[in-house]
Amino acid sequence: MERYKEYKDSGVQWIGDIPSHWEIRRFKSFFSSANGNGFKIEYQGLAFGDYPFLKVSDLNGKSNNISIANNYVTEQMVKEESYNIIPANSILFSKIGEALKKNHRKINTVPCCIDNNCSAIVKRKKIAEEIDINFAYYLMKCVDMTWFDNGGTIPSVNMRKFMSSSFPLPPYSEQKKIVGYIESKTSKIDEYIAEKEKEVQLLNELKEAEIAKVVTQGLNPNVKMKDSGIPWIGMIPECWDMKRAKFMFNKNKRARRPEDEVITCFRDGQVTLRKNRRLTGFTESEKYDGYQGIRKGDLVIHQMDAFAGSIGVSDSDGMGTSVYHCCTPKGDYNVYYYAYLIRQMAMSGFIQSLYKGIRERSSDFSFPVFGNQYLIIPPRIEQNAIVTYINDKTAKVDSLITDLQAEIEHLKEYKQRLIADCVTGQVKVQNE
Repeated sequence: MERYKEYKDSGVQWIGDIPSHWEIRRFKSFFSSANGNGFKIEYQGLAFGDYPFLKVSDLNGKSNNISIANNYVTEQMVKEESYNIIPANSILFSKIGEALKKNHRKINTVPCCIDNNCSAIVKRKKIAEEIDINFAYYLMKCVDMTWFDNGGTIPSVNMRKFMSSSFPLPPYSEQKKIVGYIESKTSKIDEYIAEKEKEVQLLNELKEAEIAKVVTQGLNPNVKMKDSGIPWIGMIPECWDMKRAKFMFNKNKRARRPEDEVITCFRDGQVTLRKNRRLTGFTESEKYDGYQGIRKGDLVIHQMDAFAGSIGVSDSDGMGTSVYHCCTPKGDYNVYYYAYLIRQMAMSGFIQSLYKGIRERSSDFSFPVFGNQYLIIPPRIEQNAIVTYINDKTAKVDSLITDLQAEIEHLKEYKQRLIADCVTGQVKVQNE
């Protein structure tokens, strides 16, 4: 793309050179800041239920804007807390924790309240045609909020430092053209990303459907079948047996060893050392009292998260919390086959249906509850064959998914680079 004819040094490291006719201004020249707590609600002629109440999680997602929310302000909330009313067309963002590093930024299209983990920058009334709110939003997407960290144990934004920071400002008419160009190009990128994400979803669904079929029906499509009497399984080969899980598996309670590292049972069925997947986003323990030893080859079931698929075979020695059931077979059973089978119990929704509590998206899959469930028992040679077949099939599908995900990440990076180049003047777009 074409560049501007003349540039000058912005004096700001993350911006670099800017077009010679652009300015460098501070955020506080155009915006005031607001946090979740601080001011009593001013009704502005609206009822309590007219104000969405937004949390950090509401600021995630693909859309640039927020127009509705899952929660609305109630009279009881007003009595218990003081909240800011954030006017429409403000830029909302996370000010604390791991979300600082992510793209938790939105423009609200209606007045709203925000919780204490959110902040907002509100456009000053006297500068109506000096800065376009959408241009400022795209600028904010290029700002790493960790640059303004307070330096505490938990990452948090020092708003005074942030509001004093500088940004590039083209003429207002040019801002509007830049915004239009960005929205035109990124909408096409988003459409392509959505297509790739649908392909990933379809491949995952096909993979899970094939696993569900072969773990419950075997590999021979011509074998004679019988009704298992188990709702989440249905028909099974006539020669297969059934037995309650408590007669098939022991729950181990091993002492942890000094050299043991933390193991996590993930929702995709992988059970591995935490460091093998990621180190951030976890609540770290300073003490490991109550942790148990986990050994390579253990069938691991997450008591509270099993409903979502946190079931698998550990690939390492290590330690984990007492919420894990670490099981070993009492007989000649292939633990990898039973990891696939019990994950199918979860994917079918059966584990969730066993939970008697009222909390949504949770379960309490205790070992006695697990132990009371009937499991099917193919001959050991068939268990082995099914595991080999699934591993071969899923390896091919996973390779396709990996390629698609790499393409999606490349498109996201390209989109972010495009936005950054446009709002900092590295490319000339006003004539597009």
